[in-house]
Amino acid sequence: MVARLVIAAPSSGSGKTTVATGLMAAFSAAGLAVSPHKVGPDYIDPGYHALATGRPGRNLDAYLCGPDLVAPLFAHGAAGCDLAVVEGVMGMYDGAAGQGELASTAHVAKLLRAPVVLVVDASSQSRSVAALVHGFASWDPEVRVAGVILNKVGSDRHEALLREALDEAGVPVLGALRRAAQVQTPSRHLGLVPVAERRGDAVESVAALASRVREGCDLDALLALARSAPSLSGEAWDPVAAVSPASPSPSSSAGRAASSATPGRPLVAVAGGPAFTFSYAEHTELLAAAGADVVTFDPLHDEQLPDGTAGLVIGGGFPEVYAPELSANDVLRKAVAELARSGAPVAAECAGLLYLSRELDGKPMCGVLDAGARMSERLTLGYREAVAVSDSVLAAAGTRMQGHEFHRTVMEPGAGPVPAWGLHRPERRVEGFVQGNVHASYLHTHWAAEPGVARRFVERCTP
Repeated sequence: MVARLVIAAPSSGSGKTTVATGLMAAFSAAGLAVSPHKVGPDYIDPGYHALATGRPGRNLDAYLCGPDLVAPLFAHGAAGCDLAVVEGVMGMYDGAAGQGELASTAHVAKLLRAPVVLVVDASSQSRSVAALVHGFASWDPEVRVAGVILNKVGSDRHEALLREALDEAGVPVLGALRRAAQVQTPSRHLGLVPVAERRGDAVESVAALASRVREGCDLDALLALARSAPSLSGEAWDPVAAVSPASPSPSSSAGRAASSATPGRPLVAVAGGPAFTFSYAEHTELLAAAGADVVTFDPLHDEQLPDGTAGLVIGGGFPEVYAPELSANDVLRKAVAELARSGAPVAAECAGLLYLSRELDGKPMCGVLDAGARMSERLTLGYREAVAVSDSVLAAAGTRMQGHEFHRTVMEPGAGPVPAWGLHRPERRVEGFVQGNVHASYLHTHWAAEPGVARRFVERCTP
């Protein structure tokens, strides 16, 4: 049994991240081991969660991984913790477009049997807050809305009016936070600026959020509510079992910094640093469980790949922000191109796709792919149903996976002579590149849903 809370809201912009991150930091500062989680495919919020708790921020996505994996992945991430805080996504009942409750905060709360705390932006209302909260609390009787935290409260008088209204509605107020622009986190074209790009300022912001939450919320009542959650049945997800048969547990080598591989284990280099911050913690765990040594490197600053690199994974991030710096590191760009030419497995998602391209906004990139990329005014965003068009280092032809696109760039052409994926929702098109042992695509996938991806990749890294 893990004490747990889901932090939800009526809509985006209500303050979920403020409250969830502040709670994580406040409870961690009080000496609790806090497990941070985020509903949906978001990569940026989990970075702030990790900063607040000292543990990896983990995603719970019922679309990418399927509903049956939500509770096992939660139990895996929360193992050994005193408390888990789950930040929701969008409005509480908003999920995958056209698919009912699937992947919504409410759906995940039900899968976790977790009490929900509703964060309400109270800046432009008083007594109407009761009708709003009553509607959300009564919409689905399987969702337990057990309390409210009022955000952006204007004054003591305003707070008194809100509390009086919610007393009539029978929903307890567990906190009230005043407006405080000084702890807002800067945003840009894809959301918040990641922690890796502003770590010093981010540390101060998280500390300020913790202070606000301590002052404005009833932490004892929130912890008691979290401890009221019933036990979850079933086993925790285990990366070694997921890729079985596998070598003995290699958890000590997952994500470590190193310059060479352990004898008998291929070294998989994973791009990191400020330009490549989008990754799921389970991916490195699966690569390690499949028998690889996983080593991170920073394409902005490292001039060589780690010694002995047998495979390369380049995830998502913001290469468009750092295009001049990435381009200036021509020594590493040439090393990446040479690795790809040598036949070593290379897997690239979104930012990785851009980095492997010929150029990005006119700046030379690695030139592995005969395609160019540029920034666009149009945001491409949404879940996708995908099928592998051809055999690759990640998947056999015909493999079906759920994915997610999230970018403001355009690749021309959008697919190579051998595409990576055929997408079937919401439109039918081919996308990405399979070129020798290179697999590059805009599509983000969660490998826990198809662990064979990691096993297949590591097998191809092994001489």
